[in-house]
Amino acid sequence: MSQLIVYHYPKCSTCRNAVKWLKEQGHDLELRHIVEQTPGVDELSELVAASGLELKKFFNTSGEVYKRENLKEKLPNLSEREQLELLAGEGKLIKRPIVKLGDKVTVGFKEDDFCRIWENE
Repeated sequence: MSQLIVYHYPKCSTCRNAVKWLKEQGHDLELRHIVEQTPGVDELSELVAASGLELKKFFNTSGEVYKRENLKEKLPNLSEREQLELLAGEGKLIKRPIVKLGDKVTVGFKEDDFCRIWENE
């Protein structure tokens, strides 16, 4: 199996569950601490493009930083570049985990999605 890159936050139970699931499937993982090794604007832009998701799906909308900064109101008025800069500047704003292999990217952890996408990789 190929090595998956997993952007995660070790204290996040969702991330821990995703990492556990991936390891149980026999995946080799390169773990990247999303706060200590926050992806830059270009890397985030590539992840968003590969995921096929809207940029707003990359925001951790239940996190304290998102709520404190009132981003629900602010994001619609920001350009894509400004939104990417926000994410690159604060790893806790990024929805996690992000799992990447080549041009495949998933955001968050739903076991059904992981089974469909990562089980046979």
